[in-house]
Formats: sequence, structure tokens, C-alpha cells
Amino acid sequence: MSQYQDLKQACYEANMQLPKLGLVLFTFGNASVVDREQGVFAIKPSGVPYDTLRPEDIVIVDFDANPVEGTKRPSSDTKTHAVLFRHWEEIGGIVHTHSTYATSWAQAQLDIPVLGTTHADHLTADIPCAPPMSDDMIAGDYEHQTGWQIINEFQRRGLSPTEVEMVLLSNHAPFTWGKTVEKAVYNSAVLEEVARMAYLSSTLRPDVPRLKDALIQKHYERKHGVNSYYGQS
Repeated sequence: MSQYQDLKQACYEANMQLPKLGLVLFTFGNASVVDREQGVFAIKPSGVPYDTLRPEDIVIVDFDANPVEGTKRPSSDTKTHAVLFRHWEEIGGIVHTHSTYATSWAQAQLDIPVLGTTHADHLTADIPCAPPMSDDMIAGDYEHQTGWQIINEFQRRGLSPTEVEMVLLSNHAPFTWGKTVEKAVYNSAVLEEVARMAYLSSTLRPDVPRLKDALIQKHYERKHGVNSYYGQS
């Protein structure tokens, strides 16, 4: 049995949540899980349909995106995941989808503003949309540069990846992450729903106002603050 069997299983289960949650079509997405003690991560193989994916198909790679174990080629986005895992040590899982509403905001090159309490329950910031990649970056190691496109935008805005666990890439699609891959999957589903709500709200009322700061803080703190009281203790 592979020494990475548990890691592969966790990655497989996370990937299988994506079509179940309606976040991917055909092979449009991937999830990865890191094992920092062993210096590797598991990721979906490239182009393998979800309905035929098996745990043994999952590929193990190192932080330079070099294959360590597996018979299939890893996702074409592997280098992007590798950059984020290497430079953001707090994250344990990453999800990339082309979910409809989040991708629509990305294609429009727009941040998703905080319009309601569903958004504020999860983060106090607008969901950032990184600007289009430069021609030099596109002509270089594209997937590697995609990771830097995300990191550079977070640095430019002064955002923490542990506080804002999602991003849109202009003309591309969303990435999410979390302390665990389960949280990354959750964040991907939340992002799609918030994107859908924001789109519908903006369609119904083009001048829809941003949620009041007091409500943003109230909803975030009641769920995540030191005196949070949401859920069961």
C-alpha cells in the first residue's frame, strides 16, 4: 500500500464533492491536499472525468510540482497550487473551479462587493478579482505565474490569505483555499452562492448599496469573533 494512501483518499473525496455541489462540469476543476511533514501534496489528474476518477488515480507531487507518485499526469493547474502551498504555509487545501456565477464575475473583471449578511458571515472584505495577467507572465511559465498573480494581488491589497480565503482571476475563474481541504471546498461553494446572490441583486437593482459597515462587523463577529455565539458550543 502507498505511504500516501490517506492523502490520496482525502484528495479524492474533496474532488468528488465538487460535482456533487454543482461547482464543476465535465473536468473543469480540481482540488489538492497538502502533507507538509512529507513535503508533498495530492492533486487530481489532468482531464480525468469525475465519474471515472478513483483514489488510486490521484497524483502526488512535491512543492516544485514534480511528480512523486502516480501513473497519470497531474492537473494542468498543479504549478499554481505548488506556488500557493509553498508561500502560504497556513493553508492545507486548495480548490479551483469554473463555477458559473463566480467565473462570470471573474470574466467581468469585478470584485464581488459585500451586499448582504451571507457574504459578511464569511468575510468582511469584497471578494478580490486580480487584474489580467501581463503578457510577459502569460508568455512565461503560465501556471506558475498564475500562483504569483494571486499572491501579488493579496500583497498589493494588504490581504491575509487566512482571512480572505478566495479570489477571482480576471477572465479566468476562482480559486479558494483553507486550513483543510474540506474548508477549501466549503469556501468554493460559499463563493459561488455569494456570487450568484450578488449578480441577482445587481441585476434587480444596478445601484444596489453596499452593506452597512456595522452589519458587516456584526455578522462576521457573531460567527468568528472572540465572543461568537453562532452554532453550538
